[in-house]
Amino acid sequence: MLDLIEMDYRIDEYTNEAKGIAFDTCHKIYVLMDEEQVALMREYGYEKLITSDEMNGDELRRQVMDWYHESCGLRFVNAVSSDKSFGDDGWVTIIGQGEDSEDEDE
Repeated sequence: MLDLIEMDYRIDEYTNEAKGIAFDTCHKIYVLMDEEQVALMREYGYEKLITSDEMNGDELRRQVMDWYHESCGLRFVNAVSSDKSFGDDGWVTIIGQGEDSEDEDE
């Protein structure tokens, strides 16, 4: 089982450089690494979208953790960038879908 300290550490690796975060209110949580991704999430209509102008990296990290704990069992956290050389063609899996076995106990 992925513990809270490991989750927090993984998310922290990205939120200090992030331009924002977005949550679909169900299971998709994104750490947005550039302004183009922030604009894209606005275009997609994400209601829960917070930019680095509104919160610092530590606050963004805490918000991602809060969203994660209120999301459904299919949850995941990905960092996304418009730079296709970032991670795997523009995205990095921070917490994979089903990686947290917490739901198995529920």
